[in-house]
Amino acid sequence: MTHAMLKGSNIPLDASAVRAVLRWTPGPGVPDVDASALLLNADGRVRSDEDFVFYNQPRHPSGLVRHLPKKRLADALTDTVEAEIAALEPVVDRVVLAASSDGGAFGGVPDLRLLLFDASPEVSGNGGEPLAVFDVVPETGDESALICGELYRRGDTWKFRALGQGYDTGLVGLATEYGISVEDAGDEPSGTAPAGGGAPAPSPAPEALTEPVPAPHREPAAGPAAAPAAALEEATRAHRPGYGYPPPPPAAPPAQPPFPPPPAAPAPVPQAPPAHAPGYGYPHHPAAAYGYPQHPAPPAPDPAFALPPQGPQFQRNR
Repeated sequence: MTHAMLKGSNIPLDASAVRAVLRWTPGPGVPDVDASALLLNADGRVRSDEDFVFYNQPRHPSGLVRHLPKKRLADALTDTVEAEIAALEPVVDRVVLAASSDGGAFGGVPDLRLLLFDASPEVSGNGGEPLAVFDVVPETGDESALICGELYRRGDTWKFRALGQGYDTGLVGLATEYGISVEDAGDEPSGTAPAGGGAPAPSPAPEALTEPVPAPHREPAAGPAAAPAAALEEATRAHRPGYGYPPPPPAAPPAQPPFPPPPAAPAPVPQAPPAHAPGYGYPHHPAAAYGYPQHPAPPAPDPAFALPPQGPQFQRNR
């Protein structure tokens, strides 16, 4: 029988393993959704970054908690986490089932739902009715990370509780809440991928109608025990943010040597005044006044000079 869960409600689990499936309706402008799981001790904290299972660290070192590839159905997308709860170490008190959005807040994700299936080995195939269904409704719509539910111990048994608690600081804020070491988490914007540490880089929405849907840029860490910081450092190194400061200006070009001063103009050579400087309408001063010899006087007029005979037009009528 399938239990329709309300926020805060819980049910006992008889299964030795469960499969938690996040399902939503994709579309233009709809953010992508990623499922993840955190293994917590009795103090509500992870023991190390290895207790964070997500697409860039898809397998817990114990092999008992796994992130499965994303799938596209006829009318929905799914992302899945499996946990063999009966075989987990006694120190593991809870398994938090979380979701993060990429490309927007959860207010833009329609029909978000968590389905919990029995994944025990004795249950054949992946079909069958879910054990529980929880419609995850964000409280404000601005959340970029959600705790959809949790698997927790009660004595020798396990139970499931529906939660729907949101964070507007993205998966970085959720991870640091439970003790994941996230490098420079404060420099990351809400709902985006961190530069390193326990939170992943953003995931692309699958496009082809194939099953499962690959995420090309999500390469698993080098080994199952690698911490999220080591798993994600290489993938995000080229896109590391500037931590809120502009890049340094380019180095100034070397200073050019100053231009040499122009050569000094030669001293003017004194010039003697011209020998026949004009008087500009004024009588000439004696040349001796300037220290020069006087010009010879013009010759006296010839007393015998007479005008030539004039024509009749110039003669006076008598």
